[in-house]
Amino acid sequence: MIKSNITILGCNSSLPTRDFCPTSQILYMRENYYLIDCGEGTQVQLIKAKIKINKINNIFISHLHGDHYYGIMGILATYQLLGRKNPLNIYTPNGLNKIIYENFKWSKSNITYPLNIIFLNSKEYQKIYENDKVKIYIIPLIHKIYTNGFLFKEKKKLRNLNINNVNKIKEIKISDYLNIKKGKDFIKKNGQIIPNKFLTFKPKKPLSYAFCTDTSYNPQITKYLKNVDLLYHESTYLHDHHLIANKRGHSTSIQAAKIAKLSNVKKLLLGHYSCRYPNIKEFEKEAQQIFPNTEASKNLKTYFI
Repeated sequence: MIKSNITILGCNSSLPTRDFCPTSQILYMRENYYLIDCGEGTQVQLIKAKIKINKINNIFISHLHGDHYYGIMGILATYQLLGRKNPLNIYTPNGLNKIIYENFKWSKSNITYPLNIIFLNSKEYQKIYENDKVKIYIIPLIHKIYTNGFLFKEKKKLRNLNINNVNKIKEIKISDYLNIKKGKDFIKKNGQIIPNKFLTFKPKKPLSYAFCTDTSYNPQITKYLKNVDLLYHESTYLHDHHLIANKRGHSTSIQAAKIAKLSNVKKLLLGHYSCRYPNIKEFEKEAQQIFPNTEASKNLKTYFI
């Protein structure tokens, strides 16, 4: 089974460079793919990452600055050309719907697959999506326009069968496995109760991933990030430009590290670099002074959660 992971498709700020694309990520969690932001060139990066575009059913847009959504029209057009039939859900601040439909209007194109646009307008932490394996929440951020981060949390997993002990109980059939994995005891025909703890092992701890891009330093969000396994937090600037960062609604590598430390996360990924810095290792070095388990994210690199 593939472990939950995040592949960085782009981790630069507004200006793309030869080595870095604007923000976009693909999260694989519990057998589903989730596209987070969709900067220019996202579908090309998906091809390079060898991720099939039709596996994506849910797209999450943090805010409507172009470096976070300019790639969306290309993806929607590609789905049309591929003859997509499955519904596509886009979770976004209000306004992207007008951009999408105006584009299709003036290009005399149509969307023939079900396209559901779910508007995000709350300034509070709240759940926006849930299936049988994952819950997704928005995290309110502080930027020049309405912006959200996203928190992805696995649901509690089923218990693992202790197959050696299961095989010792001849009355247990394969059809009983699901109930046992759900934590139920097994009752034999003679009324004897076989405790679930004898038949199973504890499941692995549910994993969590948080995405916080384009935000001023905001310690208030740490209450939503407690004990997250992997946190991606923007670090547009190094510390010597912290005044510019604050003015423009962004964070520094030091500030991102402080958020990680206050939240007691396991690992911090940095990104959304300003192109004024030729060496992203400088971001990593600065942040590690505060939070040692920090890594500067790179294009097309996959990080396991």
